[in-house]
This record gives sequence, structure tokens and C-alpha cells, in this order.
Amino acid sequence: MSVRFTTSCRFFPLFAVFVLMLLYPYGLRAGEAPSALIHDPVVAGTWYPGTASELRKQVEEYLSRVPERDSQGQTVAIISPHAGYIYSGQVAAHSFKAVQGQKFDSVIVIGPSHYVPFRGVATYDCAGFRTPLGVIPLDSELIAALMKRESRIRDLPGVFRQEHSLEAELPFLQVVLPGFKLVPLVMGDPDITTCRWLAEAIVKCTEGKSVLIVASSDLSHYHSYDVAVEMDQRLLQKIGAIDIEGIDQCLEGRKCEACGQGPIITAMLAAKKLGADRCDILQYANSGDVTGEKMSPMGVVGYGAARISTPLSYRDRDEAEKKKAGINLGLTKEERAELHAIAKKAIEAGLTSGASISRGKETTSPKLKEPRGAFVTLYRKGELRGCIGQIVPRMPLAEAVAAMAQEAAFRDPRFTPVRANELDDLKIEISVLTPLKKINSADEIEVGKHGIMIVRNGSAGLLLPQVATEYNWDRNEFLEHCCLKAGLPRNIWQDKQTEIYIFSADVF
Repeated sequence: MSVRFTTSCRFFPLFAVFVLMLLYPYGLRAGEAPSALIHDPVVAGTWYPGTASELRKQVEEYLSRVPERDSQGQTVAIISPHAGYIYSGQVAAHSFKAVQGQKFDSVIVIGPSHYVPFRGVATYDCAGFRTPLGVIPLDSELIAALMKRESRIRDLPGVFRQEHSLEAELPFLQVVLPGFKLVPLVMGDPDITTCRWLAEAIVKCTEGKSVLIVASSDLSHYHSYDVAVEMDQRLLQKIGAIDIEGIDQCLEGRKCEACGQGPIITAMLAAKKLGADRCDILQYANSGDVTGEKMSPMGVVGYGAARISTPLSYRDRDEAEKKKAGINLGLTKEERAELHAIAKKAIEAGLTSGASISRGKETTSPKLKEPRGAFVTLYRKGELRGCIGQIVPRMPLAEAVAAMAQEAAFRDPRFTPVRANELDDLKIEISVLTPLKKINSADEIEVGKHGIMIVRNGSAGLLLPQVATEYNWDRNEFLEHCCLKAGLPRNIWQDKQTEIYIFSADVF
């Protein structure tokens, strides 16, 4: 929704803010470097829920209402609205459902500037963007490449201090594409010239990578219901035809409206250069449809969802060739099957009785009676649904798997408890751990073989071996993500006072 600029006639507060901005232009604390900053959310708790459990529940409910589509081709870009979730969340869910479970190296989110007038394009190369669902790491390498190629793309943190157009998209991305890297861009100039050079920079800097572009935009603003529908359908028809010239003429001639005019055109220009030949309009509604107040004297605001895609053969990725992570600890096929059965029965028991009972004591396998650390990871329709483990061996392996299965299903704080109607869709992954080993050098880490744990000043983060393989991280990226998971600066692993541990796992 649109935002109006406001001014204040109070001299002293403005003067004080001006002085603070001069002294601390990046909002730093004493002794803190810009690269260590985490950008905090500005509309959490108002435009969408401010707690992780409530936010995830709302996003998942929106996604669950979107019917499954037989989508063909590889998604290159989506268009999604950015109003408060009670108004535009259900429309936005259609865009994000279209990419759920797909794999991308990075996600470029392009939004318009609602608050700060400036020329060119702004980015913010900090340590990450925070939402109630956690910290999203940035693709600093791609950000640097974009700024190097095009001087009109600048690191302007102040542009992001109040901006909601990017933030509104992030929780959806965290749910449908866990583990992605973010490239945040805000456009100060929506003109076609800016769109062309920005699209060219994106295409050139992402060669050889699988990247999703998200164009953040609402449609018409504050017209009567009938006028809004007419304007929005006119624009969506041209978007569906990938008629970029027609879109620009429609917007410039004020026959249609979109606050994210620049992001939409940029995304479509870049997508066409990347081979896109199809755009599907997934959903349309306006605030009158959502609230029922179609005769509001304030008018209504329009929201549209679209998916831009290439032919299926254009970025074919063979998941079957993905390197298997971890090691083989010698468990037989029968022992692995028994552990899976134990985990499933433990979850079923938790669903029926709600009791935290222990399973696995009845096993006759000597290996399953040995004390072992173990993690149980749950997936549903390709999406993470829970993951909890026990690092230090405290009980026999079979009992540990039963206990961790219940913990992952019902007590992972990032998710709502698993429901009975989800059980048939659950995929259970078990990781049997080797003991932790403290290392003196990060060079000892073998990506694909080792999991890592980072400890510093009472904070700890752990990532299993398969995580690095799944997201195609190198050693440094693996370490950086582990630091962020611990709530630490991404490069703190390089400090000698930081403790690094390795372990491996038999994953099945």
C-alpha cells in the first residue's frame, strides 16, 4: 500500500537525529564494523505477526489454501504484493507457492522506495536481514559484483531503515526456500532506462547461477472498486503477455498503476534475457475483495501474483547426481529400516496420546543399543518441518532416535506441532553422529563429510553434513551460515577465540 511522506516542525529532535546520522551513518554500535550488522525488521508485529510461531502459522495457512498447479518450466521471476498480510498475504502466497521446494543459489528481491528519494538503485551489504523466522544471509559476492559492474548500484543502508517493500516478501521466502541467500535491491528511479541497465547487470552477474528474481509491487491505489479492477486487469493482461513496452506505456500514461513499476519491468526484462517465454497470472484481488468493503470512501488497493518461467530444458538440474553427504557407519539395511519405523511410531504415539514416551527399548540389534548422538529431520512436501538432535551420546541409539523424533515433531520452536493429517506426507531423515572433535584449523573441515559446531561466548550453532551439500556451499559459506545460526557475526569463525568442532554422520 502507498505511504505518504510526513515532516515535523520540531527542531531539536530533527537536529539530534541529524547529528547522530553524521556520527553513526550506518547505525553502528561503538566498535562494531558494518559487515557485522544485522538489518532488523521494521513492520514485524504490525504488517505481519511479530513472533516466529504465529508468523510461520499464518504463512503456512496462506500457502495451504493455494491449489496445487502443474507448473511447467523453470521459474525465473515472480511478482508479489507487499501490503499488510491481512490484505495481500493470500495473493502473495500464490506467487511463493509456485517456487516452493525449488532450488536457487540466490534470491534477488527488488522493491520500490516508499520513503527515501534518490537516484539509481540501493543495496545493503550487511551480515543479514532478520525477520521473526531468523536471519537471512546475504550473497555478498553477488552484491559486490553488481556494484562493481554498475556504479549506479550503491550501498545505501539508510534507504532500508523504513522500507517495507522487501521485508514483506522475506517470511514467505524463508518458508518456501529455506537456506536461500538474499540480494536486496531498492529502486529510486522506476524509469525504463534504469530498468534496462539494472536488468542487464543482473543477467551478466548471475551467469552460471540459478537465481530467482522477486518483483515487489502492489497495483492500483485508492480508486473506486470498479475503476481499480479495470486498471489492474489492463496491466495484468500486458504482464501476462510479457508486453514490456505496453506495460511501460500503460504505467507512464496512467492508464494503470503499480508502485513497483520499476521492479516489475526490471524483472521481466531480466527474465526474458534469461530465456523466459511465459508469464502466468496466478491470482488477483484487491482490498475490497479481502475486507468486503468495496464501497470504501478511501477506495481500494490492488494486488496481483505472477510467475515468469523458461522452458523446462533451460536450467535442468539433476538432483540424482547430488553427492551423498556423511559417512557409512556400518548399519545394515534392516537396522536403518528399524530406526525409521521407531521414529514413525514415536511420532504416531505423540499424536494419539500426547505423551512423551520412549520407544526403541525392544530392539535386539547390538548396534542400535550402543549410545550414539542422533538427529531426526522431518520434511513435508520438500519443506523442512522440524529438526532436533542430541549431540552427546546419552542413551542407546534406538531410544535417542525415538526421543528426537518426538522432539522434532512436537517441540521444534520454529514450527507448530505436527498434526495427524500431515503424517502421511512426512519424510523422516535420520543422522547418526560420530563424536565431536575440536579442531585447530578450519582447513580440517571436509565439506560433504563433516558437520560443524561453532561455540563462542556461550552461543553455539550446529549444521549437519548434508546441509552444505544440499545448498552447494563451500567451506567458508558453511562456516558463515553456522555462525549466523548461532546468532553470531558471519566471520567470527576466523577469530582464534572461537571454538570449532567437527563430526560426521550416517544419513539415511
